[in-house]
Amino acid sequence: MRPGSILGHPVKRSEDPRFLTGAARYTEDLVRDGALHAVFVRSFAPHARVESIDTAGAAAMPGVAGIYTATDLDLDPRPPESCRGEFARPPLASDRVRFAGEAVAVIVADTRAHALDAAEAVLVDYHPLPALIDPLRATEPDAPLLFPEAGDNIAWQDDFGGNKISFATADVVVKHRFVNQRVAPVPLEGNAILAEPGRGDTALIVHVSCQAPHLVRSNLASALGLKEEELHVIAPAVGGGFGAKIATYPEHIVVAALALKLRRAVRYADSRSENMSAMTHGRAQIQDVELGLQDDGTIVGLRVHLVQDGGAYPDDGGLLPQLTRQMATGVYAIPAVELRARCVATNTTPIAAYRGAGRPEATALIERVVSMAAGELGMDPVQLRRRNFISPDDFPYETVTEATYDCGRYEAALDKALEVAGYESLRREQRARRARADVRKLGIGVACYVEVTGFGPEFGAVEVHEDGGATVRTGVSPHGQGHETSLAQVTSGVLGIPFDKIRVVHSDTQQVPRGGGTMGSRSLQKGGSAVHKAAAEVLEKAKKAAASRLEASPEDIASFEDGRLGIAGVPDSALEWSELVSVAAEPLRATTDFEGEELSYPFGAHVSVVEVDTETGQVFLRNHFSVDDCGRILNPMLVRGQVHGGLAQGIAQA
Repeated sequence: MRPGSILGHPVKRSEDPRFLTGAARYTEDLVRDGALHAVFVRSFAPHARVESIDTAGAAAMPGVAGIYTATDLDLDPRPPESCRGEFARPPLASDRVRFAGEAVAVIVADTRAHALDAAEAVLVDYHPLPALIDPLRATEPDAPLLFPEAGDNIAWQDDFGGNKISFATADVVVKHRFVNQRVAPVPLEGNAILAEPGRGDTALIVHVSCQAPHLVRSNLASALGLKEEELHVIAPAVGGGFGAKIATYPEHIVVAALALKLRRAVRYADSRSENMSAMTHGRAQIQDVELGLQDDGTIVGLRVHLVQDGGAYPDDGGLLPQLTRQMATGVYAIPAVELRARCVATNTTPIAAYRGAGRPEATALIERVVSMAAGELGMDPVQLRRRNFISPDDFPYETVTEATYDCGRYEAALDKALEVAGYESLRREQRARRARADVRKLGIGVACYVEVTGFGPEFGAVEVHEDGGATVRTGVSPHGQGHETSLAQVTSGVLGIPFDKIRVVHSDTQQVPRGGGTMGSRSLQKGGSAVHKAAAEVLEKAKKAAASRLEASPEDIASFEDGRLGIAGVPDSALEWSELVSVAAEPLRATTDFEGEELSYPFGAHVSVVEVDTETGQVFLRNHFSVDDCGRILNPMLVRGQVHGGLAQGIAQA
């Protein structure tokens, strides 16, 4: 770290002024004269055969420019990436609808109000079919079929560990069914897209509220039969995502296809009710869990039979159980695991990533069953956890579920959480309340976790300009995390260029050639590392330029606290960055694709204190204590914000 660096300090977010003053522009804020407004006609039936669609009355209504069904647009169904190909999803339903909220037609009109009025006049004749909403029922041989050609509703399955596990050495086996319920992500900004014809070699310009514009570009190009370079995709200000905006939605494909077909700008933004039914949901796992232990609390094995509800069009629903399996042992040294998982189709909103995507489901199942086992054994839940923690001396540690944990001090994290919570005092208060037979009981929840983060490579580039400022380009795409601040901090920390002279460019496929986007807690780990690497390469080029100008060896060139470069120990020799740009033999820029270590495994511990009214069942959250070991902290202010947001969403689901 450069002397005097701002790395590790709570720098205020440079993005905030434009958001707080209303200067930021979301997709719906972008004005395009003459743009048509798209509104989708959605099924009210969860499962039905589409007998006919009568659009004549709607087509004659004021302002309507066109009404389109699947037949009119002729767009191919999109096969899933993580499940069987038979479960492909059409952009518009044709012969069958499979969930309430599925789009069967789209109207474009001069105003959204006119399009909404016309949508109500479209008459769809549905022939009801048996609706399947229970994922367990979906696994049964006589269950109604969503895709008859598939032969069953099982879109993906895996039997990890076979049937080899034995609880013969267990003194106690704890069994329970956990339902990790379906949740709706509900970002403040729902799905939104503006597509318009481009010029020259650009067939289409698309502004879309998303987490990964390069992925959207790839998916739209494939769906529309275009080359990726013919599409210009921009994610403007994005009002939250939480995993639900990774996907390229059928609505995106349809709106883009209409813009191409009509040679006009077409825009769409969902209503909140549409968002609740048509944006992908999260979680939705049913977990039958068995944990075997010896009398002293040593865990001997874990068995999980898991059914993942994939919704009407299973896709990422097949990925989530794989992540649950990988992290199923949590922070414990469990010698044997059997995990049978199935992802099934049901007549419900499709399931995809939501804040953690399969890993929180793993933490929930193992922590809940460990706490239940403590009760069965008459042990304090903290004592049982300590007995089974992976030792700090055993890292890197390969779990039986095929994860390789890089490092971990799980007991230290728990100790800190217990200390700040005042755990022993809380237990005394709990015992006292029980002794008094208080109606309002005290509940103390303890949980430890380990996470897997850092998927995939990432792009980063840094260039210093004649005025001494710098431009950073990154493949990560923010939607509230503060990337412009953090990546400017990284660059300033390496080069010494003042923070406010660094511009961060992101979320635009013409200004950033490639990128993985923001998801999976990868932005700084991969995106920040890419920028750091590029900045370090720029620094080496600058040192060579300084050495040449000062007639010194590059090894003798050092960075001073004010960011200038000069001969070590000779401040008067130092050159400003603007001077370095002018004397350098080549531009002071570098581009990199950071691979690095593929995955990392951050960890922590939580203590939650609740009061429960045993007469009414009402729960009051009194305190929640969170200890997270997240490695080197770049900006404590951003970290606190992320922790607060995660706690709010976790508490909301609980």
